Amino acid sequence: NELNAAERGERFAQQADVSRAVIAGHMRLFIRDGMVILVHGFSNVVNGALKNAAESGVRFKVIATEGQPEKDGNLICQELGAAGIPVELVLDTAVGFVISQEVDMVITGAAGVCESGGIINKIGTYQLSVLAKEAKKPFYVAAESYKFCRLYPLSPTDLPDAEKEPEPHSEAGVKVRKPPSDFTPPSNITLLHTDIGVLTPSAVSDELIKLYY
Repeated sequence: NELNAAERGERFAQQADVSRAVIAGHMRLFIRDGMVILVHGFSNVVNGALKNAAESGVRFKVIATEGQPEKDGNLICQELGAAGIPVELVLDTAVGFVISQEVDMVITGAAGVCESGGIINKIGTYQLSVLAKEAKKPFYVAAESYKFCRLYPLSPTDLPDAEKEPEPHSEAGVKVRKPPSDFTPPSNITLLHTDIGVLTPSAVSDELIKLYY
């Protein structure tokens, strides 16, 4: 059983690598010289796509959100910077400022892609999508098809139990709320870049039917 589990894990890792390579190929067509790209939340598939584009000779700049409370923007900057990509860190509270000033597109990963074509992802993704839509900037999602799930959230807080906001805790006598995730509705997403194609949000339900039925 342990061997079977190890084999399954290895096969899954190999499939994930293949999926990310396919997605990187799709995204390469959307990333052009001189672009400024805003990313949010550490995502292997997003980082891989950006590094692939840079390796192919495209010159662009990345702005990574700070990504509180984990501050995973620092990890994004380290990884992309090591690949020779110009990258800057921006405060989470300044994303509206940079989107309106200089950003050409927003790219995030997804913890889950729902039946509606919306996504569950790191907290702050929803507000980024609202700001991008207001500024008329494309909001792209990069996600492997194994993240497609048969869920149908109805609001940014309508989440599976594992992603729900925990009870507030006290820090220096102040109640602090740290919701881990939010739901971004399909109406705020331009396209989803997946290993089974570049999809509009409305096409996700059709793909789920193929995967599960």
